[in-house]
Amino acid sequence: MPAKPILFYDGQCPLCRREIDHYRKVDKQSRIDWQDIFASDTTLAQYRLSHTDAMKVIHAVDSAGTLQSGAHAFVVVWQELPGYRHLATVLKKLHLVGLVNRAYLVFARLRFRSRCKQGCQLPPR
Repeated sequence: MPAKPILFYDGQCPLCRREIDHYRKVDKQSRIDWQDIFASDTTLAQYRLSHTDAMKVIHAVDSAGTLQSGAHAFVVVWQELPGYRHLATVLKKLHLVGLVNRAYLVFARLRFRSRCKQGCQLPPR
């Protein structure tokens, strides 16, 4: 079991990196182990997670050691972050995580499909 939740993210995707950078700033108490799936010291194999599967959707390992993916992975992270805990609680209590996950999977499929062609570029600010 991990000492704290782990989030595996695509550090080569500008959109993903921007979102994770935001969460990392909020995570002032270092409650999450942020792991770029392109880093050499990632623990993907320990959780029997292939690099390809990690690229397709975001994954997290919760504090019980259970691998979560998609919106369920975001809930693992949000539960640990001030300002996001209430969002995680509301989504879980109203049984909306599945619905949010379906929307996320559409985004993830498009991101993964276009990743090699053009990446996940952000519009200019």
